[in-house]
Amino acid sequence: MMGFQAAPAQLFYDFSLEEHVPADHLLRCIDRHLDLDSIRAQLKPYYSSTGRPSIDPELMMRMLIIGYSMGIRSERRLCEEVHLNLAYRWFCRLGLDGKVPNHSSFSKNRHGRFRQSDILRHLFETVVERCLAQGLVGAEGFAVDASLIAADANKQRSVPSAEWKTDEAKEDASRSVQEYLAVLDDAAFGAASPVTPKFISPSDPAAQWTGAHKGHAFFAYATNYLIDTDHGVILDVEATRAIRQAEVGASRTMIDRTENRFGLKPRYVVADSAYGSADNLAWLVKHKQIAPHIPVFDKSNRTDGTWSRDDFIWDGENDRYICPEGKELVRFRRNYAHPRGAPAKDGTLRYRASQKDCRACPSKPRCCPNMSHRKIPRDVNEDARDVARAIAKTPNYEQSRHRRKKVEMLFAHLKRILRLARLRLRGPYGARDEFLLAATAQNLRRLAKLRPMHLQATTMAL
Repeated sequence: MMGFQAAPAQLFYDFSLEEHVPADHLLRCIDRHLDLDSIRAQLKPYYSSTGRPSIDPELMMRMLIIGYSMGIRSERRLCEEVHLNLAYRWFCRLGLDGKVPNHSSFSKNRHGRFRQSDILRHLFETVVERCLAQGLVGAEGFAVDASLIAADANKQRSVPSAEWKTDEAKEDASRSVQEYLAVLDDAAFGAASPVTPKFISPSDPAAQWTGAHKGHAFFAYATNYLIDTDHGVILDVEATRAIRQAEVGASRTMIDRTENRFGLKPRYVVADSAYGSADNLAWLVKHKQIAPHIPVFDKSNRTDGTWSRDDFIWDGENDRYICPEGKELVRFRRNYAHPRGAPAKDGTLRYRASQKDCRACPSKPRCCPNMSHRKIPRDVNEDARDVARAIAKTPNYEQSRHRRKKVEMLFAHLKRILRLARLRLRGPYGARDEFLLAATAQNLRRLAKLRPMHLQATTMAL
């Protein structure tokens, strides 16, 4: 006989929300590690002492964590999901009859007290402290990298940079334009490079026009991660323009901030060749005393069959190069009344061979066939490059290069699982908010995976 499902006619129900959330649910594990006690104290100065009670800021924080942990990109949809999903209601402490706030509450608080108090940075650092307490950060080695995230800007409505007038933009400027004008002198944005982009988006002028993906150019921001290579915990995150200078500057900012905030200083830092400039290597080696496990960014190798700079021997004690034929290349060949030692404006020192030596040299066709004598430029921080080259020959370098892939895996997880391939918020502050929340969600998911509830319960029982 075919069955028939009829709605039960009970008037009262005995229902426990706690019993209907699976014990191994991701949000249960996240809730175990989430500490929001300091949220109220951090935000209290930004609330009025009179008037109607506001929406609980802890509720909004929990809803945002759900959205970024579960890949729910729309705040309208997030409110709908929290209203319908029992596990989400349990995580937000709403019960069955708790009222879900309107989606517009997030925008009002984000542009107001959330940014004024920097609460999202505080939340992120609270989760990092939890990772430290759980022993997930070894601080032996850090890895740094950047990834491009498409901005919420339509390239069809962009304008050439020559047509963009800053003075005209100040009149009736939108919020994203105001934020752009506020960061013109910021090292991560306007001051990162004197080169102006080819196009500018009127809706989000801080977004960088870039063709770095070797395909169609698009507007983007860069999210910069500093991670510990032991378990891939994100120790810091920074939003910048999508250019190399800004990303390298962000790596320094994150290393300094991690040391000042958590007292963590790595023995070595791993990165790709974009971070291998002489200036950045000198900052790591000389200023921070950190070993750079970074490929040297060097264009001195020749491809026309003639001798490169590596074929010459550097004699540091006598400040000279020795060519393969045994002749010396020096900076000066006569004594000056006032010693000259300053490098050129581009930060290089130039060493020259004697024209007499080169003219009679049998290897001149292999050395400088189109010049009267050989010249070799040497960066003022070439000694830091030499340190990086020496490290690149060690077995530890190969191991650290393999561990660097963890940061690339985090970017893949960010875009494919958390669905942050395109920003929803505009402006540099909007990008910063999204990157902070996404990194917080990734660390919480990492905690839930590596320190699940049953493991902690067993430890506490022992």
